[in-house]
Amino acid sequence: MRLTGCRAMEHLLRRLKTASPWVVDAGITLLVQIAVTMPFVIPRGPELPAATWPAYGLTALGVLPLLWRRRAPVAVLTAISGVQMLYIATLDGPGQPLPYAALIAVYTIAVLSPRRRRLAVLTVSGPLIFIGVRMNTGDVRELLFSLFCFCGAYALGRSQLRATRVEADQAAARERARIAREMHDVLSHSVALMVVQAEAGPVSVRTAPERAEAAFDAIAGTGRDAMTQLRRMLGVLREDGSGPRRPQPVLAELAALVRRVSDSGVPVAYATTGEVRPLPPDIETTAFRVVQEALTNAVKHAAPSRITARLDYGPRSLTITVTDDGRGPATGGGGTPGHGLIGVRERAAAHGGTARTGPGPGGRGFEVEVALPLVGSAPGVAQ
Repeated sequence: MRLTGCRAMEHLLRRLKTASPWVVDAGITLLVQIAVTMPFVIPRGPELPAATWPAYGLTALGVLPLLWRRRAPVAVLTAISGVQMLYIATLDGPGQPLPYAALIAVYTIAVLSPRRRRLAVLTVSGPLIFIGVRMNTGDVRELLFSLFCFCGAYALGRSQLRATRVEADQAAARERARIAREMHDVLSHSVALMVVQAEAGPVSVRTAPERAEAAFDAIAGTGRDAMTQLRRMLGVLREDGSGPRRPQPVLAELAALVRRVSDSGVPVAYATTGEVRPLPPDIETTAFRVVQEALTNAVKHAAPSRITARLDYGPRSLTITVTDDGRGPATGGGGTPGHGLIGVRERAAAHGGTARTGPGPGGRGFEVEVALPLVGSAPGVAQ
């Protein structure tokens, strides 16, 4: 029951973050109006001031400006404070436990207003609070309590602003890292294949002219594919978030990827085991990028004669294994650490999966093995 309540609260908070500011402010105004209404509806002793309609009307008037708190926070605080002063000076109605509307206005100023306006509000508010308390009870305890509430609302607003900025910086850093991984995967893979094909071209021209033409066609095809992917990524960067994003690579495209690598002169055997089925889009994109990076790493560093790529569809996880028979880590081949293998580990860890890299079966070649959970799992990265 408690877990269900927590999930409902998390869902509500997510909805509030994406809701229209006008809807949020209207909800806040309604909640404050309910709070200030309570002293008027709760039965009161005969010795207390009577709850009259004029008093309630003026109280409600002091809440209404909250609807515009984001557009003109200083003007809203001024209007609310003016209504409260008028209430104290002209009516002897029920008081409020807290100046709810004024505290929300102060919080909004702390979050949204520039430094000069905030300093002006801080300078003027002290004397105004003193005057308001003097007109009401003149009690020192009320003065200290009012100053404490004012400073607390302001401090809360400033801390919320800092937390929002930190969250925005962290989100920007994550997005930069994601873009860097995508750019690395696209460029590193395509350039590696083009280099291999270009190096084989002169040999083919001398020994097998008919194969040279195929090599140059493969270079052109790889370049065109790289340009297409880069344009797609740059198009995503230019989007403002209002339109649909371009599709990310999926596992159905692995066959074409394997064919391009094989055309470069390094045969690749691709196989799947288990029940092949559609997976969540983020899992499919990660799996595609892992295979792409492992193939690129082998072509660039290991000089293999053969590469094997296998996807094992388990009931609870997807296991990706890419093995080559090249030089291996012992001779500085496929095991050379770099941004690519770091990116593989980061991608696996982002899904709560594991990544293992090292010598292949029997100590020959190099192997990359990544396990991505298809259900909730504890995160971990194997070195």
